[in-house]
Amino acid sequence: MNIYKDYIKEIEERKDQGLHPKPIDGAELLSEIILQIKDTANEYRADSLKFFIYNTLPGTTSAAGAKAKFLKEIILGESVVEEISPAYAFELLSHMKGGPSIEVLLDLALGNDISIAKEAANVLKTQVYLYDADTNRLKEAFNSGNEIAKDLIESYAKAEFFTKLPEVVEEVKVVTFIAGEGDISTDLLSPGNQAHSRSDRELHGKCMITPQAQEEIKALQAQHPDASVMLIAEKGTMGVGSSRMSGVNNVALWTGKQASPYIPFVNIAPIVGGTNGISPIFLTTVDVTGGIGIDLQNWVKKLDENGNPVRNENGDIVLEEAYSVATGTVLTINTKEKKLYNGDKELKDISKSFTPQKLEFIKAGGSYAIVFGKKLQTFAAKLLGIETPLVFAPSKEISIEGQGLTAVEKIFNRNAVGVTEGKLLHAGSDVRVEVNIVGSQDTTGLMTAQELESMAATVISPIVDGAYQSGCHTASVWDKKAQTNIPKLMKFMNDFGVITARDPKGEYHSMTDVIHKVLNDITIDEWAIIIGGDSHTRMSKGVAFGADSGTVALALATGEASMPIPESVKVTFKGDMKEHMDFRDVVHATQAQMLKQFDGENVFQGRIIEVHIGTLPADQAFTFTDWTAEMKAKASINISEDDTLIESLEIAKSRIQIMINKGMDNHNQVLQGLINKANKRIEEIRSGDKPALTPDANAKYYAEVVVDLDLIVEPMIADPDVNNDDVSKRYTHDTIRDLTYYGGEKKVDLGFVGSCMVHKGDLKIVSQMLRNLEKQNGKVEFLAPLVVAAPTYNIIDELKAEGDWEFLEKYSGFEFNDNTPKGEARTQYQNMMYLERPGCNLCMGNQEKAEKGDTVLATSTRLFQGRVVEDSERKKGESLLASTPVVVLSAIMGRIPNIDEYKTAVEGIDLTTFVPSIKELTSTNAH
Repeated sequence: MNIYKDYIKEIEERKDQGLHPKPIDGAELLSEIILQIKDTANEYRADSLKFFIYNTLPGTTSAAGAKAKFLKEIILGESVVEEISPAYAFELLSHMKGGPSIEVLLDLALGNDISIAKEAANVLKTQVYLYDADTNRLKEAFNSGNEIAKDLIESYAKAEFFTKLPEVVEEVKVVTFIAGEGDISTDLLSPGNQAHSRSDRELHGKCMITPQAQEEIKALQAQHPDASVMLIAEKGTMGVGSSRMSGVNNVALWTGKQASPYIPFVNIAPIVGGTNGISPIFLTTVDVTGGIGIDLQNWVKKLDENGNPVRNENGDIVLEEAYSVATGTVLTINTKEKKLYNGDKELKDISKSFTPQKLEFIKAGGSYAIVFGKKLQTFAAKLLGIETPLVFAPSKEISIEGQGLTAVEKIFNRNAVGVTEGKLLHAGSDVRVEVNIVGSQDTTGLMTAQELESMAATVISPIVDGAYQSGCHTASVWDKKAQTNIPKLMKFMNDFGVITARDPKGEYHSMTDVIHKVLNDITIDEWAIIIGGDSHTRMSKGVAFGADSGTVALALATGEASMPIPESVKVTFKGDMKEHMDFRDVVHATQAQMLKQFDGENVFQGRIIEVHIGTLPADQAFTFTDWTAEMKAKASINISEDDTLIESLEIAKSRIQIMINKGMDNHNQVLQGLINKANKRIEEIRSGDKPALTPDANAKYYAEVVVDLDLIVEPMIADPDVNNDDVSKRYTHDTIRDLTYYGGEKKVDLGFVGSCMVHKGDLKIVSQMLRNLEKQNGKVEFLAPLVVAAPTYNIIDELKAEGDWEFLEKYSGFEFNDNTPKGEARTQYQNMMYLERPGCNLCMGNQEKAEKGDTVLATSTRLFQGRVVEDSERKKGESLLASTPVVVLSAIMGRIPNIDEYKTAVEGIDLTTFVPSIKELTSTNAH
């Protein structure tokens, strides 16, 4: 009974934190609980019954297996429990979402007792999480003439699991809660520094926004018991930044409804809104939970008498309130009319929130049920030899005669399944596509594992070419939290069929390479579709979509994803890049020039950026595609020249081979398979059979942006503008300033060169600058700390071979040691260089952070409040983003340099430069 007593002890400890008992996922504990239930005299029996019924995780957890087995015993009369009748046992099985529960229900449905079989079949008719092993059993029974199997198959063909669900209610009453002004990052809803607790949903829920906000939400719920609380980003976009299922889970936990009375802390149906809508990744996650996301547009541009936007003294467009959504405002969402009302007054058409597909997600309690339901219906109809009955909303198929295809339209057409044969689809079409590459990162991976368990998946889909589980987000500090979570995660994913950064058996060196870099290397076809559990899943080959942990799980389990084909914005370049500029400055200038060209409208938001950057190999081009997450794009596509693409694929092959040499390939030889596919792709390009992907010359774009390199004369810095009088303008990535703005005076407390935005060339720049400064001054002194974290180990190996690492070591006061990794996060820094372990480091903000109130200059991507640096009582923390040479020089000088100081420091340095392609990167080829 020790394990049960340990559980009771944990319950007491959690009670002190204001927490309920942790949900049970292990068979050992649940088996002990079942024995106590069977013993009618047991002192713990009453509590054991509650734990068994209400506190056991479903799906494929080992606890779910023990629960299903015991419920089967009760149904068959082998065990008698007064409180759990056979009918109640069937009800409990119906809430267990696949895996062992389906196995038990099939055992009963295909068994000899007809009355039990019929009851089991009635439950099975409501279930959708059936896998090949389950459908194979049904198929075999059906072919043998089993009447129950026939009845089930006919029900599945009619999709009664969906049609018999209650319809979506026509009117949804909401009460508003302004969660913040301006863009709301998922960091506000699920802070990075609390990543370790994400799989403990109740505990993690405590970190949403602030305790005060949580109290305000509870007060609104008490005042308006008949309304749902709608979280709103006033004057901003909801859910920008990281792709966090945990963010939506937290919103649902506080404002949604319980998915099942028998599954603790899993809530669905959150309602969120934003003046500028919902971030694409966040909206996908809202769909996963059957929620509603609304583009409120409650602030609009103020126009003068000529219809032109009015600007203030700073040149910013003035907004005026179209209607109020202030906290406590009661509104009505009409799902039938698809409109938003305040009383009888119509405020907004919200049709985009209630497409036929989204209404299905709401009705089914989430998008997973629809995905699995469609698959089950197709199976049943095929087995019956009939056309699949039209139950679900037909996919929208938009095909425009005479119009060419953008790059993303070509990729989606090639990978689409279940569409009208021979029909070319354009943007706006709803498409199910096969996924080639899947990535799971370590702070969302525990939730992905939970999602896989809950959808009863046990093995990776054979459709997927390759999948990788990273260790980069917990690379900085090997603390107790990491030691508890990461080995468990790696074992689960390894068993599932995923290539893992750490070997659960400890046979190969742990790799903490940044996930985006690894996915960029294992993507060996520019026609690929990639799904990754991070907003920065933006590859320079193929089209990659950052996704929540649940969508990653779905891609791993089914090898598919569903979404509309996005619109594209074409980005090309003209002019010449100045020799003292770095390519990172081109990236920032693209954003600044786009906003200027389109009068402050971000035409990138929610769309594909098709960037014609053909002369840059994958590593360098990745700097652009990676940043497109901060441009709020849905994804990006790099249009490359043939020779450049071949060079990128050769580099990818060599890095995949390194992974094989480490011993990372699995029994399916996934990594070797990727090399074979890369060789085939290279041969196709060389022979001219299938050149590098290009759009058609007559493709149609939402907008076209031409970046003028001649206008980029100074380094560009993305500034969080933390003291802007307009709160909504703070912590966006849209404030791009040149070096001169700072007048060579702005103090820098810490520099950071690292994360996914840097490549080998950046680390060589650091080395070259140190050499130059040593030559000029005899030595190098840092007036501010400089943290350097290479994104991958292979970069370090190459730098060692080329003599650069030795020079970095010379000026470092700290160098990581994999044999004795740090056990505690660094909280204070000295004025020296730190060579940190490859990984995300400060950019992630869950382990390492700058000192509170610091002004940080970084090469990374995160400038959100509290992410890299928290506020102190003396001043706001701020994270400014710039190129590697600017960051290094600022750490050495303790301030942002002026333009002359910068030019002197980079003289003769081999910066990451860019020459636009002189070729027209389009085609008129057949598709």
